[in-house]
Amino acid sequence: MSTYQAPLRDMQFVLNELAGVADVAKLPGYGDTLDVVDSILEEAAAFATGVLDPLNRVGDKEGCTWENGNVKTPTGFKEAYKQFAGAGWIGLPVPEEYGGQGLPQLMLGPTLEMWNGANVGFANGPLLNQGAIEAIELCGSDEQKKRYIPNLVSGKWTGTMCLTEPQAGSDLAQVRTKAVPEGDHYLVTGSKIFITFGEHDMAPNIIHLVLARLPDAPEGTKGISLFIVPKVNVNPDGSLGERNDVVCASIEHKLGINGNPTCTMNLGEKSNGATGYLVGEANRGLEYMFIMMNAARFSVGVQGLAIADRAYQHALEYAKERVQSRDSAARNPQSVRIIEHPDVRRMLMSMKSQIEAMRALSYVTAASLDYAHKHPDEKVRKEHKAFIELMIPIVKAWCTETAQEVCSTALQVFGGMGYVEETGIAQQYRDVRITTIYEGTTGIQALDLVGRKLIRDMGATVTAVLKQMQAFAKTLEGDDELKGIAEPFGKCLAALAETSQWIGMNAMGDLRKAFACSVPYLKLWGITAAGWQMARAAQIAKGKTGGPDGEFYKTKIATAQFYATHVLTQGAWLKRQIIDGAGDVMTVTEAQYDLDRKMTVGA
Repeated sequence: MSTYQAPLRDMQFVLNELAGVADVAKLPGYGDTLDVVDSILEEAAAFATGVLDPLNRVGDKEGCTWENGNVKTPTGFKEAYKQFAGAGWIGLPVPEEYGGQGLPQLMLGPTLEMWNGANVGFANGPLLNQGAIEAIELCGSDEQKKRYIPNLVSGKWTGTMCLTEPQAGSDLAQVRTKAVPEGDHYLVTGSKIFITFGEHDMAPNIIHLVLARLPDAPEGTKGISLFIVPKVNVNPDGSLGERNDVVCASIEHKLGINGNPTCTMNLGEKSNGATGYLVGEANRGLEYMFIMMNAARFSVGVQGLAIADRAYQHALEYAKERVQSRDSAARNPQSVRIIEHPDVRRMLMSMKSQIEAMRALSYVTAASLDYAHKHPDEKVRKEHKAFIELMIPIVKAWCTETAQEVCSTALQVFGGMGYVEETGIAQQYRDVRITTIYEGTTGIQALDLVGRKLIRDMGATVTAVLKQMQAFAKTLEGDDELKGIAEPFGKCLAALAETSQWIGMNAMGDLRKAFACSVPYLKLWGITAAGWQMARAAQIAKGKTGGPDGEFYKTKIATAQFYATHVLTQGAWLKRQIIDGAGDVMTVTEAQYDLDRKMTVGA
């Protein structure tokens, strides 16, 4: 069974060379960052490998158990959470005034990757604390900030997002949970589904952030408000009072991430309603919840990267040990380790290159989070905010779709042994499957990319980012050493620019046609934007191959070259699929789908 090992050297490279942690550290309030980056990476890696990794298989095999509204997490999770919270990991990016460490959002890139690579079932719990903290910090009252944030930062309490309901799915306009005013609070009644860590035994209180409607609320998304609904009511002095009327009715039996309880939560089941407190202004709940959702969507993208890297590590270890078949290409009569077979090497390079591409794109996006929040120039803040809004659906959807491909390839390296649960690789294949679904499916992310990020501002943000990539592409011109990377990148970039223009033009006449191939368009964006970072990595590495770390930088160039020839070259057929094939999507009627199942009499 493979043990997770954090890819520290590559994380350092991306942080320092691509995401520019030294420049991020110059932003207001981040002055001590460079002094602690390496120690944070080392300590996080030690915790991931020593504490979380041994529980990964335990969580998968044992799962969570539900009885009479209570949920018991797998053996060791409760103790690991206490260690995790005690070490201050939850408060890494939280301002010091709330008990956090006040470090850049950029540091969430490698730390989230480590937690999820070591044990994704565990990592989903504390991940939600950070989203709840940010939502309350930006939208809550001073009293709410004082009462809830320090306890969420310390890990004394945990947080959730209670969004969807049985009849709503991804359409939150259909939310029916009600909130009725009652003195200084509200009585909340309704049922929420798919609530990650909605109930557990790792902390004495859970702070649920719940979407609900006030009695006079307008229909649709404009009538949704956000409420804090604690599992246990909090007394004025901060101590815990009586249990609130929030009950876990059941937990889901799932394909993967079994260490993570996914709950159905009933509010107001035993009374007139659970006690809740309005966050911010009435009817702005969905707007506020998007703060948590965007943070969660970025985190899920990193989650996909992390699971993919764990699967790659496992496959690489197996390929180095497994002896099978002769290497006929080398005319070797002896059986060899499968890593010596060209096709296995192709699979390993496919995984390695795409993982590095995902990591680079994710961390660079994380750096923009810091510039958007902290840069003193408002114009720079707006530019980075626009970049983030464009990249969030790409990081979330492209990274997770790519991660599924990587995990499938990793299982393929194992051959028949990969299909056997005892080898462990099947767990990564099962765990990663949810990442393209929760926090908004790939289709929803693609519609967001086309509808909100491309069409809404008439392509202004897309054009600005395309110009950045085009300016970089010019720096590669005439570089014979990187010609094999520059040409595929240039062609893929041109394909992206042409398809962006085509979708923008068609949206004015036929919106369905523009939306029909939004997922391939998102994939084209991911491949190209990540290819931009891979080309940057190669350009930087080129000047360092003669140094003491020369082999690392030579590998960087080789990996970027593989990505160029095997991944960036997909741009041509994605362009054709989008431009030439969008009109084919809606041509078959609903009735025609069933014609091949009907027999013609006398045929």
